[in-house]
Amino acid sequence: MRIVKTSMLRAFWGAHREAEASLRTWAQQARAAEWRNFAEVRKTFPSADQVAVASGRTVAVFNIARNRYRLIAAVHDNTRIVYTLMILTHKEYDRATWKERL
Repeated sequence: MRIVKTSMLRAFWGAHREAEASLRTWAQQARAAEWRNFAEVRKTFPSADQVAVASGRTVAVFNIARNRYRLIAAVHDNTRIVYTLMILTHKEYDRATWKERL
């Protein structure tokens, strides 16, 4: 898969050093993947979830750094592209206000 906006990952781990190793691992595994559907995403990342957002679209949510952070991405398996949309602390994610922005 091709990851769009890896700069977001680097910027986040620049501010949250404890997330760096997990984000690097996530990116490495996502790049190596050839997902055709969400079931295949779950084979790579068993804790990943699909969440519907305000736009009516569905995004994938990945646990990062032992669930301290959540990476939200749009996985387009038809074009083999993963768009990183946001990375939130667990507390920010739980507020669920992020869903209205997507």
